[in-house]
Amino acid sequence: MALDRLDSTELEWLDAYWRAANYLSVGQIYLLDNPLLRQPLRPEHIKPRLLGHWGTTPGLNFCYAHLNRVIRARDADMIYVMGPGHGGPAAVANSWLEGSYSQVYPDVSQDEEGMRRLFRQFSFPGGIPSHVAPETPGSIHEGGELGYSLAHAFGAAFDNPDLVVSCVVGDGEAETGPLAASWHSAKFLDPVRDGAVLPILHLNGYKIANPTVLARMPEEELIKMLEGMGYQPLIVSGSEPASMHRRMARVLDEAMDRIAAIQRQARQGAGSAGQPFERAVWPMVVLRSPKGWTGPREVDGVPVEGTWRSHQVPLSGVRSDPEHLRQLEEWMRSYRPQELFEDSGAPVAELVALAPEGERRMGANPHANGGALLRDLVLPDFRRYAVEFDGHGRHTSQATQVLGRFLRDVVRSNPDNFRIMGPDETASNRLSAVYEVTDKVWQEEVLPTDEHLGRHGQVMEVLSEHLCQGWLEGYLLTGRHGVFNSYEAFVHIVDAMFNQHAKWLKVTRHLAWRRPIASLNYLLSSHVWRQDHNGFTHQDPGFLDVVMNKPAELVRVYLPPDANSLLSVTDHCLRSRDYVNVVVAGKQPAPDYLPMDEAVAHCTRGIGIWEWASTGGGADPDVVLACAGDVPALETLAAADLLRQFFPELGVRVVNVVDLMRLQPAGEHPHGLPDAEYEALFTTDKPVIFAFHGYPWLVHRLTYRRRGHENLHVRGYKEKGTTTTPFDMVMLNDLDRFHLVIDVIDRVPGLAQRAAHVRQRMVDERLRHRAHTREFGEDPASVREWVWPY
Repeated sequence: MALDRLDSTELEWLDAYWRAANYLSVGQIYLLDNPLLRQPLRPEHIKPRLLGHWGTTPGLNFCYAHLNRVIRARDADMIYVMGPGHGGPAAVANSWLEGSYSQVYPDVSQDEEGMRRLFRQFSFPGGIPSHVAPETPGSIHEGGELGYSLAHAFGAAFDNPDLVVSCVVGDGEAETGPLAASWHSAKFLDPVRDGAVLPILHLNGYKIANPTVLARMPEEELIKMLEGMGYQPLIVSGSEPASMHRRMARVLDEAMDRIAAIQRQARQGAGSAGQPFERAVWPMVVLRSPKGWTGPREVDGVPVEGTWRSHQVPLSGVRSDPEHLRQLEEWMRSYRPQELFEDSGAPVAELVALAPEGERRMGANPHANGGALLRDLVLPDFRRYAVEFDGHGRHTSQATQVLGRFLRDVVRSNPDNFRIMGPDETASNRLSAVYEVTDKVWQEEVLPTDEHLGRHGQVMEVLSEHLCQGWLEGYLLTGRHGVFNSYEAFVHIVDAMFNQHAKWLKVTRHLAWRRPIASLNYLLSSHVWRQDHNGFTHQDPGFLDVVMNKPAELVRVYLPPDANSLLSVTDHCLRSRDYVNVVVAGKQPAPDYLPMDEAVAHCTRGIGIWEWASTGGGADPDVVLACAGDVPALETLAAADLLRQFFPELGVRVVNVVDLMRLQPAGEHPHGLPDAEYEALFTTDKPVIFAFHGYPWLVHRLTYRRRGHENLHVRGYKEKGTTTTPFDMVMLNDLDRFHLVIDVIDRVPGLAQRAAHVRQRMVDERLRHRAHTREFGEDPASVREWVWPY
């Protein structure tokens, strides 16, 4: 029922709810004490540091009040994503008004003392951030970095058929690349099996210091742009509260009716064979309102409301400037708090009645605390997918292709709880087996030449790493599971998104009411060492360095050396909670080193001696050859083979690392090896030649506190690459088997003098192999066909 059919009393109380939220928002920015203005404001009532953002807040409060009306009228299941990150005061104010904040934080009660604490904690030492943060009930979106709100909203809606995700997109945020791409998300939303997203593009005209592009576009152009993106824009524009309330209510009713009609039509016809399908044109709201709406119109003789000056703190000198203090009190009293709060400080009954009840409150909706809804995946036994084994390194397989068969059955067993996201690379990364049981989501036209496209599917591909990550984050944060597969070099595109998600997880670890969610799982393939045709632009293993900057309790990095190890590691990651797991695995044919039982034991340890590749019968070695990664493992074993041939008396220990965190001391990471175990593996006085998948300094960084670190020599990627053969690529970076043998000769005491001829031969072999690639365009057969011979 539209608001213009309601009586004036109900309209008045809706406006009162908005005024109450605005009052609470201003109080958070400014007040330490005197929350109900029982006394005239004095400087000591004001915070010494004024931090926060007013400009976007009244618009966010306006939307929240109206969405509450929608929820109550329709019993809607709805969550609220606030894209303008600086809208923290609005999120906190509304969750306190509806009671969900005090439910989570009983000490911030719905009374005068609770209001004082609410105000005091905001942007205050020991308190809460100024952004919409994990501490805020009802939030699934950290507002500290702009651009991801709409992708998060759609991720939350996928496989949530009864959920409506209202998402306010700020006009500053709308200028970011990720948000600009996110408008296309509607073209991946299935009205049969997914929920709905209601975007609200909030045009208040300004960023921190400049106008916004979309707000300055002629409205006709803006509407055409949004229609071209596949939406039906509904406009609410103005500044006079009564007319704005009436228009917003009518528009939201129209939007909700349109959503219901789209879903009803699609779901009623879902089983009709041959029914023509047209992609839904989803409604959205364009809200134009002044920046800093209802705040001071002018300060120190210059306009503030409706300008960029209202972005943060409109009155900045309140403690020292009596005129600013007077204006602040006048501003806060303009909301008529005596009408909004009881003498006790609690919201008056009429306001309480306007908020939804129980889990229908947006601050208490369980979808915004996804761990509360999380169901374990139904996982097949990964051991069933083991590759055949006829000796260490004798058989080859494509590790990710083997994994694809496992993921196929994960998809089959979890039709509404698991998705695979990737930027047009699922098949390229050899996971095509999943298409035996699912399609790729596609709501646009399908041509006869297309393959594996469908209205609903558990694979989502779009050529935007930002969208893939944003969708998956929204999906995980609302209680589901998934994998993001990407080329290793280009996962860097989402470095900042990874940072934000890791920060979210760190904060939620200390919030008892936030339940653990499924881990964010990255599968990185098409990696640095096998970019044979793409070349230097596609060669970068540095995401590992970015990940290792995060707190130890949050991140895990796995470098399984073969297909069976990859199966074991992936099963572990899919079962984990509240981590970011990074798995690096090759897609090209590579040796299978371990039978499944050995692979499981090795991955469980995370690090271990490969006795079958070592010499000396377990005695104190002369040198340790360590490796992490599939190509480094291959080159290390080939080097060990050469050492057996040339120096059969040399004691060589081969150590393989699957779990990179095992290199750290136990006090630095939960997976870290105790010093005694590390020293037993690597010794404290013998040279260690470490062949590493990524940049060499990462291994040094992880092990610098270990005894014997001065004996550690790491080979890895040295930022040298091109379009070349696989072996030439490792030679360019001195990771090849011949260079590893040279390192052993140079570092084992007494070996250099009696092995000068072998060293020279290794140098000559490098030159010969390089010349062969330049003449024939491929590696010599001795490299291509090499297998572990023992």
